Amino acid sequence: MLALSGYPLGLRFVFVDPVPNAPGGQIAEQIVADYADAAAHARLAECDVVTYEFESVPEAAAQKLAERVLVLPPPSALATAQDRLSEKRCFQKLGVPTAPFAPVSTLPELERAVADIGLPAVLKTRRLGYDGKGQFVLRKPEDVALAWAELGGVSLLLEGFVRFERELSLLGVRGKDGSTVFYPLVENHHRDGILRVTWAPAPNVTPELQARAEHYSQLLLDKLDYVGVLALELFELGGDLYANEMAPRVHNSGHFSIEGAETSQFENHLRAVLGLPLGATAVREPCAMLNLVGALPQPESVLEVPGAHLHFYGKAPRPGRKVGHITVTAPTRAELEARVARLSTLPGAV
Repeated sequence: MLALSGYPLGLRFVFVDPVPNAPGGQIAEQIVADYADAAAHARLAECDVVTYEFESVPEAAAQKLAERVLVLPPPSALATAQDRLSEKRCFQKLGVPTAPFAPVSTLPELERAVADIGLPAVLKTRRLGYDGKGQFVLRKPEDVALAWAELGGVSLLLEGFVRFERELSLLGVRGKDGSTVFYPLVENHHRDGILRVTWAPAPNVTPELQARAEHYSQLLLDKLDYVGVLALELFELGGDLYANEMAPRVHNSGHFSIEGAETSQFENHLRAVLGLPLGATAVREPCAMLNLVGALPQPESVLEVPGAHLHFYGKAPRPGRKVGHITVTAPTRAELEARVARLSTLPGAV
C-alpha cells in the first residue's frame, strides 16, 4: 500500500522480506533475506531513504543500516516502541496518562505486582506480541500461576486493566522539518484480539478530546524526533484518555484513509520521509474499514455495495490472518452503518 500510493508520485521501491512471495513482491522488487542480511543492506543502501512498516524489524539491524543510508522513522523510535516497558516509561515521562504498570521477570515479582496493581490486570510480553498474542488477562488470584505458566520465561509487563468505554486511535504525521498533521480520532472494535472495524471519524468526539489526543501525540513526535506516521492507541474512560501503545509505522486503523481521507496515511508517510509537504488529513465523509480475517469474500459481493472498495493483500487465507480489508464511505452516518452491516455478513468480515 505504501508503494501503490508512491507510484503516482514517481517513486520506485524495493522490499526486503524474509518470506518468499510477500505481497510487496507482487508490485516491486523483493529481496528475500533476513532483515540483518549484509547483501540486503548493500542493496538498500543504494536507495534514497529506507522505511519500515513492520515494528518487529530488529532495532540493531535498523541502526546498522542507518550508518549507510537514511532510515526513517529513526531506529531509536523503533527501539522505544518495541519494548512495552520503554514505551510506557516514555509515556510516563511526557505526562501521557497510562494504566499503572510494573515490569515482571519472576513469579514472585508477578505476585508483588498483582498485589500493588490489583485485579483485573493484563500480563504482556515486553517484546513482540501482535493481534492479542503474548497477553493474558488475570481476573482472579488463581490466574496468576496460569498466566506465569503460559508467558513466563521472558521479560513481561503487568498493566492495570482499563475498563474503557471505547478504544480510539490517532494518526500523527511529522515531517523532516518538524511540521505535523493529525487525522481525526477513529474508533476501533476488536474481536479475539484482532481489529475488525474502524469508524472514521470516531463519533461524539469533542474538539477538546481531539486536541488532547493531538497534544499527547505531539509530545511523542517531538521527543522521538520522529519522521513519518505514528499511531497512538488510546482508551477513553469518563472523558479521559489513557495511552495503550504506539506503533512507529502506518497502522491498520488508518487504512480507511486510502479512500476516506484527503491524503492517505501511506502517501503522507512517504511525503514525510522524503521531505515533501504533508497532505491534508480531513475525512471527506463518514467512512469505515473492515478487516478481512481468515477468508476472502467474492469481489462482486463487496463491490455491489455503494461506496465500498476492496483491497486484497495477495496472502493465502488461514485462520486469524489479515488477508485484506474493505473501506466503505457514505454521505451520512446512518447510511454508513447500513452499508457496514451489509458487508459484515461476508466471509472474512463476519
